[in-house]
Amino acid sequence: MSKWIDAREATGILGVTRATLYAYVSRGLIRSTAGAAGARERRYSADDVERLRARAEERRDPEKVAARVLRWGVPVLESAITLIDDGRLYYRGREVGELARSSSVEQVASLIWTGTPDTDFSATPLHAVAGGSAEGLPFISRAQSMLPLVAARDPLAYDLRPRAVANSGWRILNLLASIATESSELEPAIEATLQKRWLPRNAQAARLLRASLIVCADHELNVSAFTARCVASAGSSPYAVVVAGLAAIEGGKHGGISARVETMLDELRRARDLRKAIADRLRRGEELYGFRHPLYPTGDPRARLVFELLAERFPKSAELQFAFAVGSAAETITGERPTIDFALVTLARVLKLPDGTALTLFAIGRTIGWIGHAIEQYAVGGVIRPRAKYVGEMPTSASS
Repeated sequence: MSKWIDAREATGILGVTRATLYAYVSRGLIRSTAGAAGARERRYSADDVERLRARAEERRDPEKVAARVLRWGVPVLESAITLIDDGRLYYRGREVGELARSSSVEQVASLIWTGTPDTDFSATPLHAVAGGSAEGLPFISRAQSMLPLVAARDPLAYDLRPRAVANSGWRILNLLASIATESSELEPAIEATLQKRWLPRNAQAARLLRASLIVCADHELNVSAFTARCVASAGSSPYAVVVAGLAAIEGGKHGGISARVETMLDELRRARDLRKAIADRLRRGEELYGFRHPLYPTGDPRARLVFELLAERFPKSAELQFAFAVGSAAETITGERPTIDFALVTLARVLKLPDGTALTLFAIGRTIGWIGHAIEQYAVGGVIRPRAKYVGEMPTSASS
């Protein structure tokens, strides 16, 4: 999975001589491998080179590195859950696309929470609520209002042992499905609960909903996952962790961007010439929402999978063809490809679900990851408490 580079590129990145590079290899700091057949030079792991470069920079200027860490920089916490490497996404070493096509939501949740897909949560008592108490509110608001109430009645809410948190996580996932469907009737599978309430006449939709929940389950240390870990580090319950994650995910720069994608698609639908409409949009300084992910220069694999599944089941869908047309026009103009946010909005519209459903699916799926990060953080212990670099007015002395 690692990218391999030649000695010239490796020494250029590190700012060292070849002799120093060879010394790093001999000390086990950088992995090397034989070049292509017939090539004399060895090749070197780009990941190891970058890791060594970042470590050297940290020694030279720790304040600069600390500032960059919080902006798409080097990792600030260790996690064994998710790997993003060479444009692909893995949960505990397993490719997410394969999991989405072959595993259940329960198996993926178990994999993330316990390290094995074989755990059975069926014996865990499930929460179910009716939907009338917060009628008319968006899903996130309803979930944030219900979770503390259920937590207060759950005697196991503060049992923070790994297995107990996993059981709580399964109860919370079912609670969120109940809130999303405004129904107290729960199925054994999360996607079945959603499908039978949202799309009772479309059994094919269950597989699409399942895959969408799985690809959204975790995405390394994004803002909502970091928020969840901070709350877990304070010793708060898994319910509070999920409430915090929901607060972060509905922001317009995170999962809430799907609302902007919905509005943008409505505007583009009225255009006779999509390329011109997109070019005009950019000319006005308006953003093209749902395109380009910094971690996937060649395209978001989660979006690609969702579109593949939609094309397999609804190849003649007008909504899907429109989304493809928008994606093609946008890529022609900007070179950028759709993200998972664009794909989830497309999924909801192909299935004729109301606006806002994309964020609901994203939040329910991502809850799996928040619980996984909470389990890791409870095990690590300690409070996540970075220091701030003060840049304000300095205090004056009493004698001046």
